[in-house]
Amino acid sequence: MNSKIEDRLKEIKIENFIWFIYLGIIGLSYYSNYLEKDYFINNNIKSKEKYREILIIIFSILLIVYIYFFYDSYSSLKDLNKYSKEKQNKILLSFLGSTFILLSGIIFLYLAYIDTDLDVELAFN
Repeated sequence: MNSKIEDRLKEIKIENFIWFIYLGIIGLSYYSNYLEKDYFINNNIKSKEKYREILIIIFSILLIVYIYFFYDSYSSLKDLNKYSKEKQNKILLSFLGSTFILLSGIIFLYLAYIDTDLDVELAFN
């Protein structure tokens, strides 16, 4: 089989694994919403702290995923001159999008860490 095809199939396998990670994050997010609701309704401080811990875990995992996609996009820049102008533009836009997603992950993780009063609604997108 062609080396390019084998590389692309390997990337798809990794992306499929990442979809399972997202499913886990969705479950954690659902549970964290339950804890947040418990805190606001019952003023349960333990739920508030557990909610914050889960948010930090969620955004830490997402940051790792975002770093993977950023690195993958950055790796495409190495061979940029081998492609047509149209594909170069797509690679550059992909890199730009990956950069912004990585920055958003860093910002959301920071907010989850510093927001001890639950003043800001955080959700992964």
